[in-house]
Amino acid sequence: MNDQKPPVTDRVAAGAKRPPFLVRFFLPRYMVRDDKKLGDDFGTKQIYLTFLLLAWPALAEQVLTGVINFVDTLMVSSVGDAAVAAIGLTIQPRMIFQVVLVAIATAVTAVVARRKGQGDRDGANRVLGAMLPIVVGVAAVFFVVSWFFAQPILTFIGAKEDTIADATSYYRITMFGLIFLGVSLTLNGAQRGAGKTRIAMVTTMTANIVNCLFNALLIHGLWIFPRLEVTGAAIATVIGQFTAMVISVASVRRKNGYLFLKLSLLFKIDRKVVGPVFFVMSGALAEQLFLRVGFFTFAKLVAGLGTLDFATHQICMTILNLSFTVGDGLAIASSALVGQNLGMRRPDRALVFGKVAQRIGLAFAAVLCAAVAVFRRGIVGWFTDTPEVLQKGGNIMLMISIVLLFQIQQVMFGGTLRGAGDTRFMAAVSLLTIGIMRPGLTFVLMHLTPLGLYGAWIAVLTDQIIRALFAGIRFYRGKWARIKL
Repeated sequence: MNDQKPPVTDRVAAGAKRPPFLVRFFLPRYMVRDDKKLGDDFGTKQIYLTFLLLAWPALAEQVLTGVINFVDTLMVSSVGDAAVAAIGLTIQPRMIFQVVLVAIATAVTAVVARRKGQGDRDGANRVLGAMLPIVVGVAAVFFVVSWFFAQPILTFIGAKEDTIADATSYYRITMFGLIFLGVSLTLNGAQRGAGKTRIAMVTTMTANIVNCLFNALLIHGLWIFPRLEVTGAAIATVIGQFTAMVISVASVRRKNGYLFLKLSLLFKIDRKVVGPVFFVMSGALAEQLFLRVGFFTFAKLVAGLGTLDFATHQICMTILNLSFTVGDGLAIASSALVGQNLGMRRPDRALVFGKVAQRIGLAFAAVLCAAVAVFRRGIVGWFTDTPEVLQKGGNIMLMISIVLLFQIQQVMFGGTLRGAGDTRFMAAVSLLTIGIMRPGLTFVLMHLTPLGLYGAWIAVLTDQIIRALFAGIRFYRGKWARIKL
């Protein structure tokens, strides 16, 4: 006679009273069907603790990065609205050049996470050795191109006489930092894939603090430093990026670390090593290109409204991007845990960790939504005292409070899909929503109706809702769990 108690799920199926829906919504053992479970390691404390231990450094890193960018814009705003607009004009062209580096980092995270789950430490390190020289070469080429074509690029996106000089200076200097940024992005991506999110956190936090310090010194000319205003902000950004590169390189030169970059592995490009990276990268690169071209077009359309409207837009985007960092931090943990569990052939636990990320993100989104709605005018007032900017910015903040509910959800689902290597689907969604729909809807609402700047933000809200729906449906269908890397 077997006296062993059946699992909790069996007892529930046998007639035990099920807890309320809200409780089941957050309990891991209810997040996957019993017939799909490959084990019984779905304890609530175990799952949430595993996720949070990996997530909190990534969350802290991303939020601090957003705060530093927030403070960066705040510091520059003291120079004037034109200075804010000048820096805002450089964001999308810089990001278009960064798409390859971001795509490589995304792919490295997914492949290293899969190798970690498979117990293949040597394979994870070979990925670094092969991809790092490629990153440096690509970044160097992009810097040279950007230096010679800075003014035409910025004029095309909408720079005017009152912004072109500052925008050109900021753009050229920060594009030099792309080389340092590329190295740190790749190495931090690998560390996240290996589950070492604290290393990436320390790297980014230190670099951002250095950036903020030199912002204070160089923008306003404190102590022995000259007053360089927008140029000073650019130099501070590059100093921070260089700091990040130094720390991230040091993190992979410790022999006792999971990731140890041997110099002998550099330039050793093996098809079996880089093949999975390029597979994931192809989708991630397409996604990033569609994102950036769409954002570029979107920013150009808004810039056409004039300096004050674009400054208002830039302030509101800075605030929205700060909320984005919450979702991005949680998505990093989800991506790593999903990849590792797929590597261990545990798609059931990968599904649970994806759902846990979504649940936690939903809770954060609800809090942020309320905070933004209540304190909207005060937050915009940190950046400007121009009445028109305050009025429009406050109204747009109400829209942002709704936008971020969907934004955090689509970031959560997207992080899970990317961690599994399902980047091509996300590329298709980005093409549809950001590459086509957002710019098209912005043009119609902003220029063919009296909505103006408000029309652009209605387009943002529509884009976020549709992306969240597509990514959510893809996640729940589960095809991502069968991708081989």
